Amino acid sequence: MKTAALRIFAIGVVVAMLTSAYTRMHSASVMTDAAKAFLNSLTPAQRAQATYQFQNDERFDWHYIPKPRKGLALRDMTPEQKQLAHALLAAGLSQQGYIKAVSIMSLDEVLKIMEAGKGPQRDPEGYFFTVFGEPASNGAWGYRVEGHHVSQNFTIVDGKLEGAPSFFGTNPAEIKEGPRKGLRVLAREEDLGRQLVKSLTPDQQKTAVISKDAPKEILTEASRKAALNGQPSGLMASKMTASQRAIFQSLLDEYCQNMTDQIDQTREDQIKKAGDNIYFAWAGGEEPGQGHYYRIQSPSFMVEFDDTQDNANHIHSVWRDFDGDFGLDLLKEHYQSSHR
Repeated sequence: MKTAALRIFAIGVVVAMLTSAYTRMHSASVMTDAAKAFLNSLTPAQRAQATYQFQNDERFDWHYIPKPRKGLALRDMTPEQKQLAHALLAAGLSQQGYIKAVSIMSLDEVLKIMEAGKGPQRDPEGYFFTVFGEPASNGAWGYRVEGHHVSQNFTIVDGKLEGAPSFFGTNPAEIKEGPRKGLRVLAREEDLGRQLVKSLTPDQQKTAVISKDAPKEILTEASRKAALNGQPSGLMASKMTASQRAIFQSLLDEYCQNMTDQIDQTREDQIKKAGDNIYFAWAGGEEPGQGHYYRIQSPSFMVEFDDTQDNANHIHSVWRDFDGDFGLDLLKEHYQSSHR
């Protein structure tokens, strides 16, 4: 009877959390409710595995490659707990972002078949959920959902949200054969970038194309603080035509609209504040199948996209905030306010 009641409760919470993507509910409140419901479903041993103090340095130890991780994996949860975990993931993303996340998770099964056991261990349930601090409407807490090619890091401070670092990757970027042939989870991130660079005039490309060869990896990798040496490179938005600027905005929108409403709005505000002071840089080939990389950089944020590995069929993409990764800007504001 208790199990049945828990199942009904879990389904109800999942429905509420997933439908939040379609309404204008306050995202921080949805996250708090989802985190509490998830944690309350865990056994004491599971909860010890899934939680850390907010101040613990583990919060900054993020990555996107197959490796041992802290937290509680989907494979170690009951069906009801998995539903609540997915509700927590959905609370931080939009509908399109959540679809991308679970689709990326499913690609590990594709890799498992392709590699026939010769590569790293592939597991579509090898995704770990970790909560830092105590979920509440006041104060500071956060959570992370992470595994191969997914790392979503959320920080909540007094109801304000930060959703960076935010990483999505795909391998394969396009499934070439089998029943899922043609699937491209991050198609718009790739196609809009290519569309923009191909729309540039030869003179514009002299500025935008920073190298004929694309780097083998995003340059910031899994650094704890996003930083690149020197001044931003590439073509400034102010040097683009109206039609080019529209493509550029669509590309930026794709990264913003992966996230829940509050984070989406924060990113859009950053873009508006930057105005013309946003750079687009490209490296590598312009045709499908050719390794390529692009970077978008403003004073407050940076986007990196790389598709070079596995014959240019393996994507890494990330949104980083220079001062806001892991909510450091929100925490600074919070501590200054508390001190006053």
